[in-house]
Amino acid sequence: MNAHMNKFVPSWSVKALLASAILFTSHFANASAIEQFKSFVVNTKTAKGEFSQQQVKMVNGAAKLGKTSAGTFKFSRPGRFIWTYEKPYEQVLQADGDKLYMYDKDLNQVTIKALGNAIGSSPAAILFGSVDLEKNFVLKDAGLKQGIEWLEAIPKSKDTQFESISIGMRDGLPVGMELRDTFGQISLINLKNFERNPNFSADQFKFIMPQGAEVLRP
Repeated sequence: MNAHMNKFVPSWSVKALLASAILFTSHFANASAIEQFKSFVVNTKTAKGEFSQQQVKMVNGAAKLGKTSAGTFKFSRPGRFIWTYEKPYEQVLQADGDKLYMYDKDLNQVTIKALGNAIGSSPAAILFGSVDLEKNFVLKDAGLKQGIEWLEAIPKSKDTQFESISIGMRDGLPVGMELRDTFGQISLINLKNFERNPNFSADQFKFIMPQGAEVLRP
């Protein structure tokens, strides 16, 4: 069936699509991680995809890998996102543009924070939040590693849980993160199946309080 359908695709449209793809790829081929990240922030208003996350602990100078967690994410700028851990435990980080909700299903517990004070609380807040990353971090390019351009973000404030945050960019999209906290732990995050600018309903990011949940407001 596809072969028959291809007969009716004008040759000029195929050439145009190929040219657009080449231009899009070449645009980012020589772009630094910071340039790609800034372009991503400006041009990606909504997105969804999947992630995996692994903790690394330094024990007597040696790296010890922890368990891997995985889940899905979606976001809509400014400052609305849902970062869902599906395994090994179900947890949700959700922001409605004003507040950040952290829901632990096993404990049936919801922690609520002001989104503006939670920029360092999660990878989702850093990538998809409403706060300009350069207001809180000093950015510098960290070079090319295995086909991925990396940038490093150093917090301007000493009152933060992270020593540094690295973001890996490829073809204009974030594909990885490395978060180093003040306790020497490292979180490695991979992003995949990234869909740019999907449509979300108006109430998609409204948090619905689970029945009987304990609410904490630290």
